[in-house]
Amino acid sequence: MLDNDTLYKIVSDSKVIAANDLELAKKDADERKASLSAILLEKGLIAEDKLSEATARYFKVPAVKVSQLQIDGKILKSVPEVVARDHQIIAFERSGDTLKLAMGNPSDEAVINQLKKKMGVKIEAYYTPEKEIVQALGFYKQGISETFHDLIPIISSASSKALKGAPISKIVQKLFEYALDNRASDIHIEPQRKETTVRFRIDGVLHDIVKLPKNLHEEIVSRIKVLSHLRTDEHQAAQDGKLQIIYGSEVTKIEEGGAIHLSEKAKSEEKGVDVRVSITPVTNGENIVMRLLSERGRQYNLINLGLSDNDLTKIKKEIAKSWGTIVAVGPTGCGKTTTLYAILKVLNKREINITTIEDPVEYDMEGVSQIQVNPKTNLTFANGLRSIVRQDPDIIMVGEIRDKETAGIAINAAMTGHLVLSTMHANDSATTLPRLNQMEIEPYLIASTVNLIVAQRIVRRICSKCAEKYQEPFLTFEKNLPAVILGKIFRKKPASVTLTRGRGCEFCHQSGYVDRIGIFETMTMSPAIEKLVMIQANASQITEQAVKEGMATMLEDGLKKVIEGVTTLEEILRVTRE
Repeated sequence: MLDNDTLYKIVSDSKVIAANDLELAKKDADERKASLSAILLEKGLIAEDKLSEATARYFKVPAVKVSQLQIDGKILKSVPEVVARDHQIIAFERSGDTLKLAMGNPSDEAVINQLKKKMGVKIEAYYTPEKEIVQALGFYKQGISETFHDLIPIISSASSKALKGAPISKIVQKLFEYALDNRASDIHIEPQRKETTVRFRIDGVLHDIVKLPKNLHEEIVSRIKVLSHLRTDEHQAAQDGKLQIIYGSEVTKIEEGGAIHLSEKAKSEEKGVDVRVSITPVTNGENIVMRLLSERGRQYNLINLGLSDNDLTKIKKEIAKSWGTIVAVGPTGCGKTTTLYAILKVLNKREINITTIEDPVEYDMEGVSQIQVNPKTNLTFANGLRSIVRQDPDIIMVGEIRDKETAGIAINAAMTGHLVLSTMHANDSATTLPRLNQMEIEPYLIASTVNLIVAQRIVRRICSKCAEKYQEPFLTFEKNLPAVILGKIFRKKPASVTLTRGRGCEFCHQSGYVDRIGIFETMTMSPAIEKLVMIQANASQITEQAVKEGMATMLEDGLKKVIEGVTTLEEILRVTRE
């Protein structure tokens, strides 16, 4: 891993960002004891590809994205795992007596010379970002079924007393390790009549992972209850709790007190993960769902969300204003909160007071006062928002506008000189305005305080390791998409269109997809749209006007990503028709 001083010199020499911005980012990194590259990416000052190119130029080596390569297991493991992890290197190709290495620090002559001597090969160094290396290091691990193959016979034959100790702890630990290695957002532990099914939600889709003997289920539930500070003697009521995954010494251990400790060797790309636990009684036992709030979620910024240049420009312009309302809309799980967090990262400065009220607080943000909704103490969105206004905030984030009371207070706060960010459930950007009107917000208040509406969905990205080109008849587009959108994308009507799809491979669990990206539409409050709001025009009329003014709809943004080979037409149609 490169130190901050080296990164500072690399970015400074490349002149890809303003010197003043770089100085402020370096100061921020030093104060937070964080990586300078993470701060630059977090604040959207530089794109990851640009940073990689600048670093590769500095070291005078080629850049490579190992995440887009099919790496032969024998070549990967020709470098011992302990060496690969310690030095952040990945062996990805061998040609004759030359071994190609992806390195986080291509100037690490010690490891290059060591491998030359021990393996009798020439080394060709390439630069790749740390997170790419960490992801590739996961290929050293065996699958979860193989892991449990040895554990389950021991556990199944153990006495009830013995089950309460290390073997069950080992099962729970391995579930978390494997979930993190596979980028899972949720772990489902579901009791069936004869067995327990473990499923992971990866890129928004549930995958069956492993079947466990039914006699282990109660002990696994008990173990997770202990870690989550829940009642172990309660089996008939739903319980919610939380625990934390922490990385420690080389010796893997699990400790009581709401924390599960994994070794550094097992740490994937994570530094620490908060876990929300929900346990509900069902017919065959107690069902567990655990949401992993991983470091990966914190890494999103305005640049890597998937916004088009036009949408990004509009957002940056509107968030620079000192007052008004910015609303992210869409169904549950579409990334609205992630978008607001990305905006807050840009706005988060020491001279600005930012306060949020959320349900729940998904990620801690340094320098931001975050309030957790608590109905038991009557700390609702509305009551919390009233208190926040008296806390001298510059910027307020409300997790969700659910009712007319919260909507009224939020709009009032915007009117009195605060920048208010929030989310709402609405199908598209234009629908948001009539929804606010239905919440008894006066049209003149909506027209004068709403600065920007960002509507979005999340689609799966095509797996880069098994991506292939193919020809799709244009008739498919004509059957599924409006002619007006096709006319914007295609100047002439082709017989077929070259698209990309994933064949399915081990890396993507045969799905053809890895990771996700947003599709967006951003609407600003122009004078013409203000007039439509004042006469309480419907959503269709507002959309028509916004499109005339240059707004790209979500469907249009999604189609562009299909043509670019980022996602598939099936994905776009799936999320826009929900």
